[in-house]
Parts: sequence; structure tokens; C-alpha cells
Amino acid sequence: MRIVVLAGGLSPERNVSLSSGTMVCQALREGGHQAALVDMYLGVSALGEDLFTAPLPAQGAQVDRQAPDLEQVKAARPGGGTSLFGPGVLELCQGADMVFLALHGACGEDGRVQAAFDLLGIPYTGSGHLGSALAMDKDLTKRLVAPLGVATPKWERIDYGAADLPGLLDRLDIPCVVKPVASGSSIGVSIAHSREELRQALELGLAQGGQCVVEQYVAGREIQVGILEDRALPSIEIIPEQGFYDYEHKYQPGAAREICPAPIPPEWERRLGAAALTVFRALGLQVYARADFIVTPDGTPWFLEINTLPGMTPTSLVPQQAQAAGLGYGALCQRILEASRKAREAGQ
Repeated sequence: MRIVVLAGGLSPERNVSLSSGTMVCQALREGGHQAALVDMYLGVSALGEDLFTAPLPAQGAQVDRQAPDLEQVKAARPGGGTSLFGPGVLELCQGADMVFLALHGACGEDGRVQAAFDLLGIPYTGSGHLGSALAMDKDLTKRLVAPLGVATPKWERIDYGAADLPGLLDRLDIPCVVKPVASGSSIGVSIAHSREELRQALELGLAQGGQCVVEQYVAGREIQVGILEDRALPSIEIIPEQGFYDYEHKYQPGAAREICPAPIPPEWERRLGAAALTVFRALGLQVYARADFIVTPDGTPWFLEINTLPGMTPTSLVPQQAQAAGLGYGALCQRILEASRKAREAGQ
């Protein structure tokens, strides 16, 4: 197949996406496909066959410790412009058999790219535009799945400005978790155990737009479940070396211990898988995803969020879970391609 691996974009998770894209492109080439790694925002200088044989970035699979400066990214695009699609990107994608979406975060995981591709008739990997949009919004996701018997921490969405901070500091319960309503990779997420930590968390949320979910803090084990073609993969337990599973712990080797399969009783595994599939199906997702949970000592899985384009970096979780199920990285990429082709042909 002739495949464009779309990565980068204009999102705080840009560097994670470029890492995923580099890994995926290499695996597809090794699997016999023609694959081109394309930065969605910066675009290409020219359309040509050399894009499908160009050397991949030597350091492309590594993720920087800090999120990128998006203003610098904007300044790096020749000719500027306001479109999220860089020069030549749409034309290149229209000529491909499939676009493998290695995008993460608000630029690529929120349904807008999927909707544009649906309108243009461009086949792509993963879930469709509606499910992607719903899953990206942490508030909407919880509203949809809570009535289905999926345990999820109490929460409220807050849209606020600087003038609202004193009132929020007075009325919000602690401990709590403050997170942007639509983001990933734990960017902007804070755990507040004191009023001062809550103030810092709310100020961080304000700097990122002032649209947040404030969630009841639930203490327990962090366990995540991948889903591939409507089946739960073996769960994985995350044990950060210190603090919580933030951006650095996710992408810096050695920053967290990841145990797969998770060392939990079979009944806990069954509950986690059932809860993850309930969320996956309720949102109308397709192909693959990864659901995040906190499991309390009594074995209750508390659902936090679901990611429709989970990372494919060297430290990412879904590839580890697939490996535990007997599916190597290249085979996982191939399964995603085949399942996505069927989903698009079915109009999903």
C-alpha cells in the first residue's frame, strides 16, 4: 500500500506525534509498504516519489522532556498561513491508499482532521470524526459513560477567568485533579492536595485556556487497557518513580515502571476489560484506543479517560500490550491498517 504517515501538527503533543510517526513509518516500510512521514503543519516542499524513500529522522523516535514551543513551530513554516494543513499535505493524502494518523492531542485527535478527510474521501486509520470528538472532551465522555454503570470519579467542568479564581479556591473540594477538558499526554494536569496546590493548578489551567475538568482524587493503582478491534488487550500497570504519570514519566525511558500484564487478579482484569469496552462502544469508536483507570484496593476500576490515537512511541503502552498478546509492533501497525480500511469502507 501507498501510505502517508501524518504526524507533528500544531499541538502540545507535537513531539510525541513525531516520535510515533517515525516508528510507524519505519515499521510500515519494513512490512513492504511505501510510506512517507509527513509533518501535517509544516507540510512538504514538493510532491514526489522521494518522499516515500526519504531517510527518517535519526532522533525522530525520541521525545523531548518538554512540550514544544508552538510559536516557534508557527514561525518555522515557510509562507505562514493559518491552515493546520501545511503546503502539499492534502494533495499528498488524496493520492495515498491510506493515511496513518500518528497525530496526538487537539491537532488530530479531536475529530477535525477526520471530518476533513471524510469530506474529501481520504481513508485514514482509527476512529471516525464523531467518536474522536466525543472522546477528546473529558466532560462529554464522562457524561455519556457514567449512566452505563462505569465508575468514574465525581467531576465538574469549569470555564473560568482570572476573576473567578478566588471563588473557585473557596468552593472546590480537595484533594482533586485539575485537567484541561481537551488535551492528552497529561499536559496541564495537576493533582492538588492543598489550597496552594489548587491555586497553582487553576492558574496553569487558566494559562491553557481556562476550560478544565475538576475531578475527585481517587487513590489507587494506575492501570490502562488497550483495545484492538473491539477486544481488550492485556492491562498494563504504571508505577512512576516519583510523583504521578505526567508528560515526562510517559516518554522518558526509566521514568516509570510499566508492568504488562498487570499483576492483578483475573477478576480485576475482567472488570477492567469490560469497562474499557463499554466506553469504547458507547462513544462509537473503531479500530483501537486506550482507556485509563485508577483501580482501588477493592478491585473497582475508576475510569478516567480514553485516547483514540494512543501513542506509538518507544515507551508507549498499546504496543507493549499488543506484544503481551503476541502481536509485535509491525503486526500491530498492519492490523490497524486492515481494520481501518474495513471501517472506512463500512462508512464508519
